[in-house]
Amino acid sequence: MNNLPDHIVCEIFSRIEDNVDRKSVSLTSKRFHSLDNQQRTYLHVKCDFNPNETLSSLCQRFPNLNKVEITFSLGRSRKHVNDQGLSILSNACTFLTDLTLSHCAAVTDTGLSSLAACSKLSSLKLNSIISITGRGMLPIVTSCTNLKKVHLISCSNFSILEWLECLGRKEKLEDLCIKYCRFIGEGALVKLGPTWGKIKRLHFDAGSNYMRLSHKLAVEQWQKQHVSSENMVELTLIKCMIIPGRGLVCILDKCKNLEKIHLDLCTGAQDCDIIGLAQNSRNLRAISIRVPSYYLTDTALVRLTDRSLKSLAQNCLQLESVSLSFSDGKTPSPPSFSLNGILNLIKTCPVKNLFLDGVFTFNNIGMEALCGCDHLQSLELVRCQEISDEGLECVAHNPWLRVLRLTRCVGVTDDGFKPLISSCKLETLVVNDCPQVSFMGVQGAAKSVSYSQNLDD
Repeated sequence: MNNLPDHIVCEIFSRIEDNVDRKSVSLTSKRFHSLDNQQRTYLHVKCDFNPNETLSSLCQRFPNLNKVEITFSLGRSRKHVNDQGLSILSNACTFLTDLTLSHCAAVTDTGLSSLAACSKLSSLKLNSIISITGRGMLPIVTSCTNLKKVHLISCSNFSILEWLECLGRKEKLEDLCIKYCRFIGEGALVKLGPTWGKIKRLHFDAGSNYMRLSHKLAVEQWQKQHVSSENMVELTLIKCMIIPGRGLVCILDKCKNLEKIHLDLCTGAQDCDIIGLAQNSRNLRAISIRVPSYYLTDTALVRLTDRSLKSLAQNCLQLESVSLSFSDGKTPSPPSFSLNGILNLIKTCPVKNLFLDGVFTFNNIGMEALCGCDHLQSLELVRCQEISDEGLECVAHNPWLRVLRLTRCVGVTDDGFKPLISSCKLETLVVNDCPQVSFMGVQGAAKSVSYSQNLDD
């Protein structure tokens, strides 16, 4: 080993995935130790009694770091990395491109703004940094011209939003995640302006900004958004008040290259929104819709119906994953999605993965119809109370299904799994909280079986 060239030793180190093993090898000689220090590009700092000193020592030891994660667990750390620690990091890590800070309670705008010295920074993730505001972000987005990924989670004091406008003017942003940031609502995102055309992934969770039906009038104050989203590939919207022409609904029919979308508790989502999406997103491969059942209490809101599913079936011929659910398992009357609507979508598109939660219209007839779906490989049913042993037995006749997951399906019993035991077709079976199913009743029904029972909730 001592005769090997440096680049060969570095290649060997790069193939040692376990950090403990890599450290052990690096300590066998001064040369190996030095080469490992030079090659190390990733650092994860956790709880420590002297975090600033530790961070300074590690940055000196590993001069070529380009990715750093600093994570502290709530209630476990006596000391946290503070503004001084971030100043040390920004001065020592000149190659830093990716930084994650989690639960760093001692960090303020002063420390955050020092990261502006990291001119190569392209990814910044901030999780539960309670003392920072938009003032600390502004120097970063101004100086870090290559910033392409920004994730903000539970950063509750971002009331100053000039940094969003500055970030938009750079037209570099590709990945944006905003979760539980109370001052950053749908209306605020319009400040991104021209960079909307560059964004590939958007995850927006309104969190405490979620407006109940009683607060609809506040929606009228939102600024109308006219944006281009032709490069959007993945879109996740959670707890958004979507109405035509305002908020994030305006981007749905502009995502020409969209492949994956998740709409969760979007109270104002309508058929026209999904139809516009389907007609313009011909590359869509996965769609997930979670409907809040109480949104139907206001008759002024048009709910999602089979018209949405029909448009998806007609236009999205590459659709492989479908998820439909109701938030509390209560079926609207009449139901939003009929059995025929669901089956038409599954049979028309090459759907491999189907997830249904609280969709009471799906019954034994639906299970039988799935036998003719040549592409279906994975089926997950949660709180589908119309499924009984008769429907479950149809799984044994499906030649392609390999994975079955059942949760809180009260109509199935041990008898329904007997044909599965005989057929030996399933690769994976997961049964959770089905009160009439026993542990022994599912044994042998698949190559891999998982069973749990907790009906206290």
